[in-house]
Amino acid sequence: MTEVILPQEVLLAEPRGFCAGVDRAIEIVERALRKYGAPIYVRHEIVHNTYVVNDLKAKGAIFIEDLSDVPPGATLVFSAHGVSQAVRAEADARGFNVFDATCPLVSKVHVELAKLSKEGYEFIMIGHKGHPEVEGTMGQLTEGIYLVEDVADVVGVHPQGDKLAVVTQTTLSVDDAAEILTEVKRVFPHVREPKQQDICYATQNRQDAVKVLAPAVDVVIVVGSHTSSNSNRLRELAQRLGTAAYMVDAAEDLQAHWLEGRRRVGLTAGASAPDILVQQVIARLREMGAVSVRKVDGVEEKIRFPLPLGLGDKSMAEVTASRS
Repeated sequence: MTEVILPQEVLLAEPRGFCAGVDRAIEIVERALRKYGAPIYVRHEIVHNTYVVNDLKAKGAIFIEDLSDVPPGATLVFSAHGVSQAVRAEADARGFNVFDATCPLVSKVHVELAKLSKEGYEFIMIGHKGHPEVEGTMGQLTEGIYLVEDVADVVGVHPQGDKLAVVTQTTLSVDDAAEILTEVKRVFPHVREPKQQDICYATQNRQDAVKVLAPAVDVVIVVGSHTSSNSNRLRELAQRLGTAAYMVDAAEDLQAHWLEGRRRVGLTAGASAPDILVQQVIARLREMGAVSVRKVDGVEEKIRFPLPLGLGDKSMAEVTASRS
């Protein structure tokens, strides 16, 4: 009988899991529920994680896509991905009590679009068609913004004028975005780049951590929902580095055959995945034979974003401290 080799060690990527934008968005919904009572309506999933969405549903949040599903006078929260100007205008017209949970790093892209548009710029947006962040960002303008999903799309862009700028979805693969941007600059040598890259610090840090983790392990497990862009990019990155990688929404999704013959397991989590899911996966890995768990050295994140007016004046640092 062939001996089945089970995992002996789990290496934890650092950083992993919740970022400041996700932490802020969830806190906005929870505070709105405490202040105004259930139900609180949220346009789109507040973040792309099944556990988080189900937890907030249990507390009284109702997730909708169409504002016509929100009754007059209700409290409405915009998701962390941001919304178009048309959605904002409709919410104002319907008289909802609105709290905006758009990640401030996404809002920064929106502000840049508005500023440069007034200066006569058109835009190339690097991103994934249909993603709510892309829809929200492109919806800041009624014209003059062109989506490219890969290198081949770039030559199909035909701006009307000679002033062109580029923006990106914040949760892309850093390497893929750089490759597409190189092609954009080749085709449009005078394109204006962002002063700072649009891909957010959390996406960058988690991908950098996987670049350290993947070569040191036999398999990588990413905790995250399949709708989560940044979680998918972590899995793809590990695979690109030559390490088998799988994504799980919860510990019960873990498949024993993924781990056969693999003594060292790398574990990370997307920016919208709560730590409780990571701990449950660790417990499951221990049941499957892992005897040690250790963190890989990485960047410590200390960024916190303030809450909107009307939901209390505590900083997110204080909010986080109050949870512990």
